[in-house]
Amino acid sequence: MQFFREKNFKQTIPQAKVGDGEEITYETATAAVRRGAHFFSALQASDGHWPAENAGPLYFLPPLVMCLYITGHLDTVFPGEYRKEILRYLYCHQNEDGGWGLHIEGHSTMFCTTLSYICMRILGEGRDGGRDNACARGRKWILDRGGVTSIPSWGKTWLSIFGLFDWSGSNPMPPEFWLFPSRLPMHPAKMWCYSRLVYMPMSYLYGKRFVGTITPLVLELREELFLQAYNEINWKKVRHLCAKEDLYYPHPLIQDLMWDSLYICTEPLLTRWPINKLRQKALEVTMKHIHYEDENSRYITIASVEKALCMLTCWVEDPNGDYFKKHLARIPDFIWVAEDGIKMQTFGSQEWDTGFALQALLACNMTNEIGPTLKKGHEFIKESQVKDNPSGDFKSMYRKISKGSWTFSDQDHGWQVSDCTAEGLKCCLLFSMMAPEIVGMTMEPERLFDSVNILLSLQPLQSKNGGLAVWEPAGASEWLELLNPSEIFEDIVIEHEYVECTASAIQALVLFKKLYPQHRTKEIDNFITNATKYIEDQQMPDGSWYGNWGVCFTYGSWFALGGLAAAGKTYHNCLAIGSAVEFLLKSQRDDGGWGESYISCQDKKHTPLEGNKSNLVQTGWALMGLLSSGQAERDPTPLHRAAKLLINSQMEDGDFPQQEITGASLKVCMLHYADYRNIFPLWALAEYVSECHRLKSGCIAMPKKHL
Repeated sequence: MQFFREKNFKQTIPQAKVGDGEEITYETATAAVRRGAHFFSALQASDGHWPAENAGPLYFLPPLVMCLYITGHLDTVFPGEYRKEILRYLYCHQNEDGGWGLHIEGHSTMFCTTLSYICMRILGEGRDGGRDNACARGRKWILDRGGVTSIPSWGKTWLSIFGLFDWSGSNPMPPEFWLFPSRLPMHPAKMWCYSRLVYMPMSYLYGKRFVGTITPLVLELREELFLQAYNEINWKKVRHLCAKEDLYYPHPLIQDLMWDSLYICTEPLLTRWPINKLRQKALEVTMKHIHYEDENSRYITIASVEKALCMLTCWVEDPNGDYFKKHLARIPDFIWVAEDGIKMQTFGSQEWDTGFALQALLACNMTNEIGPTLKKGHEFIKESQVKDNPSGDFKSMYRKISKGSWTFSDQDHGWQVSDCTAEGLKCCLLFSMMAPEIVGMTMEPERLFDSVNILLSLQPLQSKNGGLAVWEPAGASEWLELLNPSEIFEDIVIEHEYVECTASAIQALVLFKKLYPQHRTKEIDNFITNATKYIEDQQMPDGSWYGNWGVCFTYGSWFALGGLAAAGKTYHNCLAIGSAVEFLLKSQRDDGGWGESYISCQDKKHTPLEGNKSNLVQTGWALMGLLSSGQAERDPTPLHRAAKLLINSQMEDGDFPQQEITGASLKVCMLHYADYRNIFPLWALAEYVSECHRLKSGCIAMPKKHL
């Protein structure tokens, strides 16, 4: 609304609907595209990106509030009105049973119910306070399931920090791990970067046995959250407890034996003289790595979970130091105000959203109408590219090259992301084929070459399957996943390859090769060949692909089909495409759309939305997947049905309604991408109109002037 007022936006293109039994006319379809493009252009910020929420998980915000409470900065960062809005967010997403889920649409869990309860109490609610008795209902949910002793390991860590759990009730996280020699298979450099940067500050705080000040509130919470007296709990017996509502990845026996060995034998030795001198050295090395990561992310850190942990470790090291002050300054990067209150984001999806937004707008073929929007977006993409590698001897700090990459958010973040790099590169290549007086100057070839180098580096020569990872090259031993210490997430120990990242890279490199055919030709050809085979090999028996970063098989199939088509595969020469088309056609709903539940992600089985509803974002993905497979040439009827749903669902001002959550992460963690509802229906309609216009017949009822 703010941008609309500033730009005096008013929709002037009349709305048109497609009636029952009516054909979609060219005028109706293009009107919907133009209306959507003008509406979405009005949402662009002055720097060229599209600001939007990227949130959903309910374990982001409470640890930040707990950290600020411990450090004494709560009132400064979150004064009165902020607190009201944070509480409103918690009230909005409390489930009917009194608990809170891992994300805003999820079933209640001990982890997030406990954190949300503590957060409400910190923000001033009494033990029975809150809207609709929120605290009393939340506490009842916890106590009905045995109290917080069964909170999963990440929760045990935060409760220990806060003074609501004894550190002896957690499995060991020895900071000596960061001293391991690189030749060991369990070396930190072989870990997935997110896990590495979660357990780095956790191990520091564990090694220090840090506990915040035991305030009257902490003492009250000790009485409220346990079934037995706090000082009577046998902490060593609760180490392996995890509430059934939270348990997604049960620990294998070998892992529990490892934890018990560390707990009983190793940890007592490491805390006694003279071996405890090694502990001090380990803490120093751990802190050195934390400072390095903080500096190279400009104190954003890699993501929101790590933000609160790294900020707290800096305060524990020096409460008055510059490191902690720099952390405080970057908290606003994570805060988002929306209709449901104040929340904590991942850290923003500026570049990711903008890359898709620009491709959607380019597909509209409206350069004469939205040229300034495209130019600003192009400038944002160019400015957001990472210009340098991490500082110093980055390899010794477990980092890889980043020069030429794009991050998920902005340049400050510094962490290379493969699909963000591919989408950013695609945008720059597409703009390089357009008039610079309209869309701005072309990016220098050397910077494009740097991006290609990033993509090639993420599919190393020793790659076993040709797939592309997200942040760093995959290659660590799969058996290390047996040591996953988290009960709530799966596959978080090492980096893995992903269909979506691989498909994005194929599309970017195919386009790059057309424009720069002499640059690293053999390497790019090998990459595309291996990546294409990887996508084909990852196809599910039903013809779909599992999507790791969106919901779910619809999302993965859209990417896979686009990647295969870019690589030259067709419905007629690739069995995988035929199978995928069959999957999509079978899963199309009666109203012409597609709708898939987030349950698909965690169960790894395609699950329709309740009531067989359609979701417009997923309909856009499926429609574009079918278009890339050549469906318009075979039988355009399913495309018409999908387009009709999108056109008729468009709102009066050109917006599309917000529906179910469609972003995903770690199989159980769902993300709300607010821009998706505008990007993908618009993009799909634009591609639909373009393809039908190309074929000129059999697809859309066009007036004679367009034939």
